[in-house]
Amino acid sequence: MGDPDETLVRASQNGDPAAFEALVRQHQRMIHSLTYRMTGSLADAEDLAQETFVRAYEQIGQYHGGAKFSTWLYRIAINACLNWRQREHRRLEVHTQWASSAETERSPASNGHADLSDLVQAALLRLPARQRAAIVLTVYDGLNHAEAAKALGCSETTVSWRVFAARRKLKAWLQPHDSHYETVRQF
Repeated sequence: MGDPDETLVRASQNGDPAAFEALVRQHQRMIHSLTYRMTGSLADAEDLAQETFVRAYEQIGQYHGGAKFSTWLYRIAINACLNWRQREHRRLEVHTQWASSAETERSPASNGHADLSDLVQAALLRLPARQRAAIVLTVYDGLNHAEAAKALGCSETTVSWRVFAARRKLKAWLQPHDSHYETVRQF
């Protein structure tokens, strides 16, 4: 397997709850960060992170080591987020309208207190869910395209296209702010 989690995974598969608890502790921050970036809500992120670990616990016997354990967890978390997004489509439409108007009203030129992280998060939430997932995994979590493809259940080419399309949109949406925030240029 070549995975640093191999021993804990095997112990979990053999019914050791302490081993699974150790896996949760090791990957909790990573999964919570992913779910937060996918949802933009701490409460929803916590719920989805918990759902991810519950599903992983229920399906631990199905993990066979074809990918790293963390990649397997990413895939469970991404699927939970995508399913959540479908259920919350109506809320997304309202939030997207709000984000567009809020971004216009809060331009740094007119409001010196506009926060970069709020602007970037609003822009991330405007992206289609699959493009957002590709950006979060590659830019924020540092996965390469092959690892992101495994986590998303698609090809590397698809990940590359999603990242390209997402970056193009983010640049366009954040361009009015790039003279005020050097880090916006990462996209």
